Amino acid sequence: MEKALWYFDVVSPFAYIHFHGMQRLRERLDIQAVPVLFAGLLKHWGGKGPAEIAPKRLHTYRYCVWVASQHGLRFWMPKRHPFNPLAAQRLLVALGATDAAVGTAFDFVYGTGHDPEEEFTLLAETLGAVDASPLVASSDVKQGLIANTQRAIDAGVFGVPTLVIRNQLFWGGDTTEWALRYLDDPVLFERPEYRAAAATEFGVARR
Repeated sequence: MEKALWYFDVVSPFAYIHFHGMQRLRERLDIQAVPVLFAGLLKHWGGKGPAEIAPKRLHTYRYCVWVASQHGLRFWMPKRHPFNPLAAQRLLVALGATDAAVGTAFDFVYGTGHDPEEEFTLLAETLGAVDASPLVASSDVKQGLIANTQRAIDAGVFGVPTLVIRNQLFWGGDTTEWALRYLDDPVLFERPEYRAAAATEFGVARR
């Protein structure tokens, strides 16, 4: 089965929704979840997360409630957001970022509204991780998360969730249909309209 990479951070509620909405993609792709630090991507590209812009923050949370309901997916925001996902992401690196572990972590945060930073011990117990604190403090795990984030940056990943198929990026929780179309039509991006979009020159820059 063809392989694909799925870059994520548990800080993203869109990633939670996307994770549970990729069933049809999983039927055609061997998708490897790759934990990264969203903050590292933002720092590299000079961007802001949706939670850092007040009206966008409210819109994002409400929209996630709506989208999750349309998929029959339980959704409950933790009491505070954004939280620091560093320890949780390191733990998922240490556990091999299996679908079972990633799904459990996402459900812990957005399925039941737990805070993975303030309730890290409970998260670790839920994941069945013994001695989680020294585990996430190991240099190998730390470097693994750094390497994952750099790998994402090198691939052009600027946000989460991002699915990478044959070096093509599909960013966001609403790109499943687009990715499926690309699998059906591998030369999709060679069409004139896509070439024109890619050749668009940069216009006025903000000061």
